[in-house]
Amino acid sequence: MKLVIIAVGKLKDAETRTLADDYMGRLRRYTACEEREVKAASELEGAIPKGALIVALEVHGDAVTSPELAKRVESWSSRGKGIVAFLIGGAEGIPGPLSAKADARLSLSKLTLPHRLARVFLAEQLYRAMTILRGEPYARE
Repeated sequence: MKLVIIAVGKLKDAETRTLADDYMGRLRRYTACEEREVKAASELEGAIPKGALIVALEVHGDAVTSPELAKRVESWSSRGKGIVAFLIGGAEGIPGPLSAKADARLSLSKLTLPHRLARVFLAEQLYRAMTILRGEPYARE
Protein backbone atom coordinates (compact mmCIF):
# COMPACT_ATOMS: atom_id res chain seq x y z
CA MET A 1 0.00 0.00 0.00
CA LYS A 2 1.09 3.55 -0.70
CA LEU A 3 -0.74 6.66 0.51
CA VAL A 4 -0.27 9.94 -1.32
CA ILE A 5 -1.57 13.28 -0.06
CA ILE A 6 -1.87 15.77 -2.90
CA ALA A 7 -2.62 19.30 -1.79
CA VAL A 8 -2.94 22.75 -3.27
CA GLY A 9 -0.41 25.10 -1.69
CA LYS A 10 2.70 24.79 0.40
CA LEU A 11 2.91 24.52 4.15
CA LYS A 12 4.84 27.74 4.73
CA ASP A 13 4.83 28.23 8.48
CA ALA A 14 7.30 26.14 10.46
CA GLU A 15 4.82 24.96 13.10
CA THR A 16 2.36 23.48 10.61
CA ARG A 17 5.17 21.92 8.57
CA THR A 18 6.58 20.36 11.76
CA LEU A 19 3.21 18.83 12.64
CA ALA A 20 2.69 17.47 9.13
CA ASP A 21 6.21 16.03 9.07
CA ASP A 22 5.67 14.40 12.46
CA TYR A 23 2.52 12.56 11.36
CA MET A 24 3.94 11.66 7.96
CA GLY A 25 7.00 10.21 9.73
CA ARG A 26 4.78 8.19 12.05
CA LEU A 27 2.72 6.99 9.08
CA ARG A 28 5.86 5.84 7.24
CA ARG A 29 6.45 3.29 10.02
CA TYR A 30 3.42 1.42 8.64
CA THR A 31 3.30 2.10 4.93
CA ALA A 32 4.86 4.03 2.08
CA CYS A 33 3.49 7.55 1.90
CA GLU A 34 4.30 10.92 0.43
CA GLU A 35 3.03 14.44 0.02
CA ARG A 36 2.77 16.24 -3.28
CA GLU A 37 2.16 19.97 -3.42
CA VAL A 38 0.73 21.76 -6.43
CA LYS A 39 0.32 25.47 -7.00
CA ALA A 40 -3.28 25.40 -8.22
CA ALA A 41 -6.31 23.10 -8.15
CA SER A 42 -6.01 22.72 -11.92
CA GLU A 43 -2.73 20.83 -11.30
CA LEU A 44 -4.18 18.25 -8.90
CA GLU A 45 -5.07 15.70 -11.56
CA GLY A 46 -1.58 15.73 -13.05
CA ALA A 47 -0.08 14.89 -9.64
CA ILE A 48 -2.14 11.72 -9.14
CA PRO A 49 -0.04 8.56 -9.53
CA LYS A 50 -1.08 6.33 -12.41
CA GLY A 51 -3.54 3.66 -11.30
CA ALA A 52 -4.25 5.28 -7.92
CA LEU A 53 -7.61 5.11 -6.24
CA ILE A 54 -8.71 8.74 -5.86
CA VAL A 55 -10.24 10.08 -2.64
CA ALA A 56 -11.46 13.68 -2.84
CA LEU A 57 -11.66 15.54 0.48
CA GLU A 58 -14.78 17.63 0.22
CA VAL A 59 -17.22 19.31 2.56
CA HIS A 60 -20.11 17.20 1.22
CA GLY A 61 -18.19 13.93 1.26
CA ASP A 62 -18.90 10.99 3.53
CA ALA A 63 -18.39 11.77 7.21
CA VAL A 64 -16.78 8.72 8.79
CA THR A 65 -15.39 7.77 12.16
CA SER A 66 -11.72 6.89 12.60
CA PRO A 67 -12.47 3.12 12.69
CA GLU A 68 -14.56 3.47 9.53
CA LEU A 69 -11.72 5.34 7.83
CA ALA A 70 -9.35 2.54 8.83
CA LYS A 71 -11.62 -0.05 7.20
CA ARG A 72 -11.91 2.04 4.05
CA VAL A 73 -8.17 2.58 3.78
CA GLU A 74 -7.63 -1.15 4.15
CA SER A 75 -10.22 -1.88 1.46
CA TRP A 76 -8.94 0.81 -0.91
CA SER A 77 -5.36 -0.36 -0.58
CA SER A 78 -6.29 -3.81 -1.84
CA ARG A 79 -7.63 -2.41 -5.12
CA GLY A 80 -5.67 -1.76 -8.28
CA LYS A 81 -2.04 -0.96 -7.67
CA GLY A 82 -2.58 -0.37 -3.95
CA ILE A 83 -2.01 3.38 -4.26
CA VAL A 84 -4.52 5.68 -2.59
CA ALA A 85 -4.36 9.38 -3.49
CA PHE A 86 -6.07 11.88 -1.18
CA LEU A 87 -6.84 15.24 -2.81
CA ILE A 88 -7.04 18.48 -0.85
CA GLY A 89 -8.19 21.47 -2.85
CA GLY A 90 -7.50 25.12 -2.25
CA ALA A 91 -9.99 27.87 -1.39
CA GLU A 92 -12.25 26.88 -4.29
CA GLY A 93 -12.09 23.16 -3.52
CA ILE A 94 -11.48 20.40 -6.05
CA PRO A 95 -12.52 21.09 -9.66
CA GLY A 96 -15.92 19.52 -10.48
CA PRO A 97 -14.70 17.25 -13.31
CA LEU A 98 -11.94 15.84 -11.08
CA SER A 99 -14.34 15.39 -8.17
CA ALA A 100 -16.62 13.42 -10.50
CA LYS A 101 -13.72 11.06 -11.33
CA ALA A 102 -12.98 10.36 -7.66
CA ASP A 103 -13.56 6.83 -6.41
CA ALA A 104 -14.62 8.22 -3.02
CA ARG A 105 -15.37 11.53 -1.34
CA LEU A 106 -14.64 12.16 2.32
CA SER A 107 -15.38 15.04 4.63
CA LEU A 108 -12.95 15.65 7.46
CA SER A 109 -15.47 17.86 9.23
CA LYS A 110 -18.65 19.82 8.69
CA LEU A 111 -16.57 22.82 9.68
CA THR A 112 -14.58 24.66 7.06
CA LEU A 113 -10.90 23.87 7.53
CA PRO A 114 -8.00 25.82 6.05
CA HIS A 115 -6.27 23.50 3.57
CA ARG A 116 -3.02 23.55 5.54
CA LEU A 117 -4.78 22.32 8.69
CA ALA A 118 -6.77 19.79 6.66
CA ARG A 119 -3.48 18.28 5.54
CA VAL A 120 -2.22 17.87 9.11
CA PHE A 121 -5.59 16.52 10.20
CA LEU A 122 -5.62 14.00 7.34
CA ALA A 123 -2.06 12.84 8.06
CA GLU A 124 -2.98 12.30 11.72
CA GLN A 125 -6.14 10.39 10.80
CA LEU A 126 -4.24 8.16 8.37
CA TYR A 127 -1.70 7.43 11.09
CA ARG A 128 -4.58 6.70 13.50
CA ALA A 129 -6.12 4.37 10.87
CA MET A 130 -2.88 2.39 10.68
CA THR A 131 -2.77 2.00 14.47
CA ILE A 132 -6.39 0.85 14.49
CA LEU A 133 -5.67 -1.74 11.81
CA ARG A 134 -2.73 -3.03 13.86
CA GLY A 135 -4.64 -3.01 17.13
CA GLU A 136 -2.20 -0.59 18.72
CA PRO A 137 -3.16 1.61 21.70
CA TYR A 138 -2.72 5.05 20.08
CA ALA A 139 -6.28 5.22 18.78
CA ARG A 140 -8.05 4.11 21.98
CA GLU A 141 -11.05 3.25 19.83
